[in-house]
Amino acid sequence: MRNLSLLQRFKCVDLSFPGTPQCFSIRSETGTVLVASELAITEFDPRTQEVHKEVSLTAEDYLPEDGSGVVVAIQDLPDQESVCVATGSGDVILYNLNTSQLECVGSVESGLTGMTWSPDQELVTLTTGQETIIMMTKDFEPITEVAINQDDFGEGKFITVGWGKKETQFHGSEGKQAAQRKATVMQPALPWDDRKPRITWRGDGQFFAVSTVCPQTGARKVRIWNRECVLQATSEVVNGLEQPLCWRPSGSLIASTQRHPNKHSVVFMEKNGLLHGDFNLPFGKEQVKVKELLWNSDSTVLAVWMEDLNDGSSNDQCFQLWAVGNYHWYLKQSLHFGSEPLRAPACVCWDPEKPLRLHLLTRGWVSYTYDWGWSTDRSHGTDCHDNANVAVIDGDKILLTTFRQCVIPPPMCAFELQLPVPVNLVTFRSQAQRTNELAALTADGHIYVYGQGEVTMDQEEPLTLRLLLWLNDDLFLAVAHGKYLTRLLKLSPSDSQDSKDTIFYTDSSELSLTEWKDSTGNIINFPRPCVQTALCTLSGEEHLIGLTERSHLYIGDSLVASNISSFVVYDDFLLLTTHSHMCHCLNLSTLSIKGLQSALSSDAHQNDETVRKVERGSRIVSVVPQDTRLILQMPRGNLETIHHQALVLAQLRKWLDGLRFKDAFECMRKLRINLNLIYDHNPTVFLANIEVFLKQIDSINYINLFLTELKEEDTTTTMYPCPSRSASSSVSGKGGKKVDIICDALRSTMETLDPQKYCLCILTSHVRKTTSELEIALQKVHELRGDSSVSAEEALKYLLFLVNVNELYEHSLGTYDFDLVLMVAEKSQKDPKEYLPFLNMLKTLEPNYQRYTIDKHLKRYRKALHHLSKCGEEHFTELLNLVKDQRLYSDALELYSLNSEQYKTLSVAYAEHLVEQQQAEQAGLLLWRCGENARALQAFVSCTSWRNALAVATHIPLPPEQLALLARDLAGGDLFIIVSKTVVCCVVLMPVCWQDCEEAISALIQGAAWEEALRLIYLYNRQDIIETDLKSALLDAHSNQTSFLESQKALFIRHKNRLAVVQELKAKARLELFDEDGPDCADAELYSEASSVLTGSHLGSKYSRSNSRISSRSSKNRRKAEGKKHSLKEGSPFEDIALLNALTQIITIVDKMREEVHSLLKALVLFQFDGAASSLQRDYGELLQLMETALPEIWTDNLQQGQTPLTGPNSTANSIMASFQQQRPAVPQQDTEALTAPKMRIAVKWKLSILK
Repeated sequence: MRNLSLLQRFKCVDLSFPGTPQCFSIRSETGTVLVASELAITEFDPRTQEVHKEVSLTAEDYLPEDGSGVVVAIQDLPDQESVCVATGSGDVILYNLNTSQLECVGSVESGLTGMTWSPDQELVTLTTGQETIIMMTKDFEPITEVAINQDDFGEGKFITVGWGKKETQFHGSEGKQAAQRKATVMQPALPWDDRKPRITWRGDGQFFAVSTVCPQTGARKVRIWNRECVLQATSEVVNGLEQPLCWRPSGSLIASTQRHPNKHSVVFMEKNGLLHGDFNLPFGKEQVKVKELLWNSDSTVLAVWMEDLNDGSSNDQCFQLWAVGNYHWYLKQSLHFGSEPLRAPACVCWDPEKPLRLHLLTRGWVSYTYDWGWSTDRSHGTDCHDNANVAVIDGDKILLTTFRQCVIPPPMCAFELQLPVPVNLVTFRSQAQRTNELAALTADGHIYVYGQGEVTMDQEEPLTLRLLLWLNDDLFLAVAHGKYLTRLLKLSPSDSQDSKDTIFYTDSSELSLTEWKDSTGNIINFPRPCVQTALCTLSGEEHLIGLTERSHLYIGDSLVASNISSFVVYDDFLLLTTHSHMCHCLNLSTLSIKGLQSALSSDAHQNDETVRKVERGSRIVSVVPQDTRLILQMPRGNLETIHHQALVLAQLRKWLDGLRFKDAFECMRKLRINLNLIYDHNPTVFLANIEVFLKQIDSINYINLFLTELKEEDTTTTMYPCPSRSASSSVSGKGGKKVDIICDALRSTMETLDPQKYCLCILTSHVRKTTSELEIALQKVHELRGDSSVSAEEALKYLLFLVNVNELYEHSLGTYDFDLVLMVAEKSQKDPKEYLPFLNMLKTLEPNYQRYTIDKHLKRYRKALHHLSKCGEEHFTELLNLVKDQRLYSDALELYSLNSEQYKTLSVAYAEHLVEQQQAEQAGLLLWRCGENARALQAFVSCTSWRNALAVATHIPLPPEQLALLARDLAGGDLFIIVSKTVVCCVVLMPVCWQDCEEAISALIQGAAWEEALRLIYLYNRQDIIETDLKSALLDAHSNQTSFLESQKALFIRHKNRLAVVQELKAKARLELFDEDGPDCADAELYSEASSVLTGSHLGSKYSRSNSRISSRSSKNRRKAEGKKHSLKEGSPFEDIALLNALTQIITIVDKMREEVHSLLKALVLFQFDGAASSLQRDYGELLQLMETALPEIWTDNLQQGQTPLTGPNSTANSIMASFQQQRPAVPQQDTEALTAPKMRIAVKWKLSILK
């Protein structure tokens, strides 16, 4: 879907050369033109009009001086640095370009009618006046001479195997009449045929074809010869075959023209002489004659040179450029030269190096050089009003396709615009919201504006205007070619009263050209001419991007890539295809020129959303604005619509930001994008607009689909990362698991809006939770048995789709609703003989025991324990066995009062279990508090808990002799027992010294020595202190410890988060500083002080100067200065070191509390404050876990090395070298300690297993 757009045109006038041009050749090395006339050979530069060489052909009598001589061909020979000229009189002349000498290398008496060199210039074929072909080497040594017209078909003659006669063969759609049809009678050549032979070589030089008039029939035939001049094939009978002949360079087709009774067409032959396709010329039966056909060097364009057949002396001549796509031939350009004889083309040829450059020389010695380029004419709107129009020129028609509404492969189209004359250029309006309007420049100089009429312009030459741009309602901008100058013109309608507006040219004073400069003041210029350009914004700065015909992509004067086949700029994206069959979609707002070069340097290693594979040779046609579709065209012409993931995600983010949930959902569903992105993109916004989401989706199936796809993964960090996404935007405003949050929020909103309508969705929200709420879902199904829009049968069937039927049966049994159980069982594959006896047995049981039996069957032992406890004392033995089997001691103790006999029995059983688990001390606590003092004493003695043992022995009480013996056994024969706490050592002596037991007990309670205080209480028989002082002190200690842990946790989290921010700012600032100025720039120290995020040599030098002054002061002032240096104040230079010190201190303090918390937990359990003990154990355990997890995050492996080497894709040589240099300065001792992670005493056991 590409058109030929004129890029530039060169015109040379006033070439006063002798004679009339007859043929010419292009020197590819210098770009000059070699022209042969009937008098001389001339070499000139078509751009500068400078004549390089000129030599007369009449001086040495090669041609007559009267001008009657004829030059039949001229060919540049770069290897020989010569020019070969063949004259009609039979001379082959070699003109040496270095010595300017003419040499006749051969002569044919019968004269020459043509000369053609092979593409490799190793062979030359000459056609003579005797209708023979002479083949010679490049040194003009004859190889062979054969007659052109031969009766033999050639070596490729078709073989008939003799299977029946023609009358008996199957003739397909032609029917039986084809058998009686007579052979075609050959018609003679047309009257205007010049009857000269034509020779054309195939691109690889292995074959050449000759078109001549057969002397027997008078009709033209085409014969194909090989490189050894051996006839290979003769064409079939083609009536009306004309003189043009040209072999496609990169193919097996030979182009010629044929005149039919009702049409005029270009036909193609294969090398076996059979016809293979054609296309019709847009002219009448006898309106024009075709003079020549010319393929360009890459076989993409076929030029047709035609002349009108009029009775007058002079005829109009025109050129047409045709291109093929999807087996359809398009007329892309039409050049009309009028009827003036001097303006008529004399010779035309394509440039051998540049495929789309055409050279033309008129009879009046005016030279034209046209440069075309392939372009896709698309509308440039960026809003939803733009229909993504693409216009394709096809002669006098414009094939328009609106890709927003439909994707129609060429040559078909959505709309067809018919014009009176062929179109050369199409442009779309540049005004916003009116980009669907287009204007067409026709071959006769008219500009047709669709929607507003027509404007005209008088043009004396073809292709006067190029680069037409429609700016406003009646304002066009174009580049015009005058006689001597190329001007920039502004075209607008005149004030005439005619029905057609006439365009006038504005004065040059109204238009001023200024050089475009970038932000640094440099002129923006491409190093090479570009066939496609576009504006883009790169990192906030406007740039010009261009693509050359050699596939080089430039941004300004920087080469970005050298393998780009097509590109388009859309919104913030640069989309391009490469010759390695990749399609890139790059976000310009987040990339620099170096980043683009890096992204395009190697697409084999990329596996992100910016690149994807496409079919070989794909090119970009258009991007649908405000959509996700990218239209590609394949080499054969068909279209393919892809949804590039980068475009899709960008559009989805726009829709989600604009709360267009329906558009986003439908797109994600169609393109298989994970639906979690709807929530993950911005959780806070989604949760705040759930009602909008439900009303827009408005489909039960879609809501259920969304719920079933939910998972805990954050897709914005794993599957679809966004480069510009901040870390905070992906965090939900609520705590908890993501799936549970969404299910609960959706369910509550749906129950508020319409619980009947969203019944199935509510069920899905229960099932999809992290811990499925199947019982609740089944209960809701059971409630639907009444009047409801959704039947219970339908809801149950839907639940069975979500959950395994056996699992659903088990959960239905757990609802204790036998009707519901039967309903589910009927849908399962269970045999009624299996479940009906079991259900009937359950119905006969007492309700609590029934539920116990069901829970035990479902292995829900805690619920079974709860129901069994309500069944009375007769089932207590069964309960005790259940507790022992499933080890549900803590749960069972909560079901009975503290003074009950059952509680005592369970405590004893639990104590026995703890003794087996080598936890005798906790077993002793349980036995002591339930009144089993003797067994408690044994437990304490077995674990050498001497204080508790002495306290229990005193509490029993034991006789003095047994108590003394127990003390000696616990002491191991020693007279003194050494304890760890100083306060305990002191108060043990207090009763001896002062004989004041109450004061000693009070001191022990205040010092949190709970076990020693309890021992003295029982020793001196002061149990009243337990109620008055000890229990209240325990509760106060619990409260203080809880408050302290909360404050330490908050302080730890605050310091940890601040440290992460400081380290990030420091790394970013250091990298920016080194990239700009290097590590030793003059502003580094100032930058460090201002930002307060740099450490290293600069800050070290700063404080080394300050410390030199401090050293003369007192040690007190030195410590004060050191304290200021490591300040926690935000922005201080060494804030990160201060934060590390503070975190180390918090971890050390909390870690040392293990023994103290353990002692308090035991005292709380002893006096039956189980709730307080459980909460304290849980809070302290969570804080320790938090610190253990944070240790590797805070003290990383590289932290102790100071400033680690900065490496990676964003680093430079300066930053890497500076990072190594910054490791050299010595780190102060205090800083070294802060950089070392503290050790936590994980081996210390402090938890009580009897607590939940």
